[in-house]
Parts: sequence; C-alpha cells; structure tokens
Amino acid sequence: MFFNTPLSDVNELEISIKLLLAALAGGLVGLEREKHGRPAGLRTNLLVAVGSCVMMIISESFFLKYAMHGVESTLRLDPSRVAAQIVTGIGFLGAGVIIKEGATVRGLTTAASLWVVAGLGMAFGVGFYSLGAIATMLVLVSLIFLKKLDPVIRKDHYLVVTVTAQNQDGFFDRLLELFKKRKLYIADVSSTIDLENDEITLRLVITQQKKRIGKELTQEISLLSGVKKIQYR
Repeated sequence: MFFNTPLSDVNELEISIKLLLAALAGGLVGLEREKHGRPAGLRTNLLVAVGSCVMMIISESFFLKYAMHGVESTLRLDPSRVAAQIVTGIGFLGAGVIIKEGATVRGLTTAASLWVVAGLGMAFGVGFYSLGAIATMLVLVSLIFLKKLDPVIRKDHYLVVTVTAQNQDGFFDRLLELFKKRKLYIADVSSTIDLENDEITLRLVITQQKKRIGKELTQEISLLSGVKKIQYR
C-alpha cells in the first residue's frame, strides 16, 4: 500500500487516477499555450497541475494519518493550509511570465492559465472530478474559441512614440495640434532635455486609434521643423 498504518486504507488506484486526470487537464491547457509559443507551455502547465494534485493528496493524508488524535490532544490539524499555500505560491510562478514592454503588458493570459491549472490540479487532487472536468472544458473554451473573437471586439491600440527634436518654443504645442487633428489621446507623456546639444526628447503613449498608424504618424511628425529622430512601437 501507499503508506503503512494508519494510511493502509489509501487507494493507490484512486491516487493514480487523480494524478493522471490532473496531468491530462494541465497538458491540454499547456498544449494550447505551447502552440502559441508562450513561455509557460506544455511541460510547465502539466507540472503545475500534477504538483498541485500531489500537494492536495498530501494535505488529505495529514488528516488521515493524525485523525486518531482526539480533541484532548494538543495536535491541531488544518488541511486547508496546504491548499492556501498552493494559491500563494503559484503567484510567484505567474509573475515570472509577465513581461512589460512600454505601454504593453504580455503574459497575463499565460499567468492566469498557470493559476487556473493549479486549481484544476487541486480539484482532481481532492477528488472533485466533476469540478475539474467542467473547469478544464471552460478553460479550453476561453483559450481556444474566445481568442477568435479578438478581431470582432473593437479595442484601442496603444502606440509609444519617442521624438527627439531641437529644443525650441512651441514644438510640443505643434505636436499636440497634430494629435488633436487626428483625434488621438495622449495617455502618458515624459520628456528629457539635453542641455549640451539643446535637444528635447518626448516619449508619448497614444491611444484611441482604431488601426495601426505608426508609419503614417511618424511621416507627419517628420514634417515638423526641428525633428531629428522618431521611434515608435
């Protein structure tokens, strides 16, 4: 058996089923992430699911092993503490796949998939098979089919534009007038002044455009007097 007494009644077949189902759920989610080239792919999601399942089984085993201790005992058991630590610990792994590039944040969906895969492993580990199966289907639907709605959903695009120009009065106002003419909104702006070369560098985060206009916008900005360098992403 899996353990000697008092865990001699533990069903190893049931443990195997729990682990295999957790591995299947994590593998299915991980396969979808792997196909899209995400940093946390098949193996990572599978390991997270199996690891969570193992920890839930261990959590149950604590209770089985020490259940003979009565209320008079000084030993106090709280199996839910292991589950709580799984939820806390997976946050560190999820944070590792989130990347911030300028105004763009990538990896949030992958981090969320790791978080939910841990939940799938916990569900199978505790023996709540129906919950694990339904949740797995919902996760796969959200990752595979809801992604196809992206072209249909209208959303703003963010554009980060960095302009280096001769430091002259009215340059920023002329730049604002250009954006106003295009009905663009400046979400954030920062500036750096180079006193030695008498240059100003403006970094602007622009939104409200309904299509990608980086090339067109930089061509218009280049027509302003004093512009030396333009970058966008």
